Formats: sequence, structure tokens, C-alpha cells
Amino acid sequence: MTTTEGPSGGPAEGLTTSDRILDAALASFATRGYDATSLDALAKGLELTKQSILYWFPSKDAVLEAVIARSAGELSVALETALSDAGAGWVRVEAVVRSVFRVAARQPELLGLLREVGRLGPPAATQMTLALEPLVRRASSFLEAEMDAGTMRRHDPRLLLLAIYSTVIGMVTEVEVLRALGEEPTARSLVRRRTDVLALLRSALVIE
Repeated sequence: MTTTEGPSGGPAEGLTTSDRILDAALASFATRGYDATSLDALAKGLELTKQSILYWFPSKDAVLEAVIARSAGELSVALETALSDAGAGWVRVEAVVRSVFRVAARQPELLGLLREVGRLGPPAATQMTLALEPLVRRASSFLEAEMDAGTMRRHDPRLLLLAIYSTVIGMVTEVEVLRALGEEPTARSLVRRRTDVLALLRSALVIE
């Protein structure tokens, strides 16, 4: 990336102004929510003017669209990288789950965005779904092949993916629910939750 200056914003070392805006928007959407995020607040936090943001993105909706597009790309790369080094069968499921938990540890705002986009519904949820659809198709085909081979229990592949998604995302993003259950969101507890999720999924899927 190069350093770029907006119409009334100063340069940020190593980041373009648009990248800085998207970084700030992602963090706010993931933690405070889309509705509670204003362009004025983003501009103030970035030491820009609101007009500077509107120079790059014509509306808050446009900021959200750009955040979703970039985040979906980053999530896809993370999952593709995990799958490229994984073997067959259960090992591939484990690789994907471990990859998601790595994202939760290193870039928790990405998974927080997934949760927020699901809450917002269309058109944001539709955009995210379409962006991740190629991965979903591959995962569905893989699960169906494993079921046909008799290595995994028979389920509807898409419903199974939805259940896995809900379980994993819930375990890494629903902080208040976890606290209500006596689980503090620490690095150690994240590892424990990953172990528990993997054990749960293995017992539900794998035919020993």
C-alpha cells in the first residue's frame, strides 16, 4: 500500500486514506454496530472531516459495502490458505475451524462484522452471502462426498454448514453470552472453546 492523502485529511504511514476509513468503520461496525456508527464519529476518530470520508465513499451504506467486500476477501483468503495445507476427511473440517479461531484471535472484528451483517439482513447479508458462496459450494460438495464415502454421518450439507457456522461464530463473538455462562473471553478460554467445538463437531460428524 502507498500513503495517500484525501482532500482534507493528512497522510497515514503505510495506509491509504480509504484504508484508514475502512479499518475504522470495520472496528466500529463490529463492536458498536452499524446503526450506532456515524460518519461524523468516524471522521472525528480519524482526525478527518466528514467531507473527506464522503470524497472516498458517497454514503455510510457505501462504506458498509466496501467493508463487507474487503472483509469477505480476507476471510476467503484465510480459509483458502487453511484448506491448501489440509489433508482429507475430518482433517479439512478441523483446519477450517482452527482457521476461524485464528481469525478470532488476530482479527476479531472480522467475525464481529459477520455477526452484525447477519443482524442487518439484506442487502448487507446478501452481499456477504454472495461473496462467500464459492466457499460454501466447495464445503457443501466436500461434506456430501464424505457422507457418500461413509466417513461422515448423513446430514443435509447446507444445514450442517449453517449449524457449524452458528456454533463457531457464536463461540467466538457472543462475549456477553459467554460471560453469563461464566466464561471470560481470554486467549486461554479461546483455545479451550476451540477444543470443545472440535470435539463436539467430530462426535457429531465422524463415523469412527
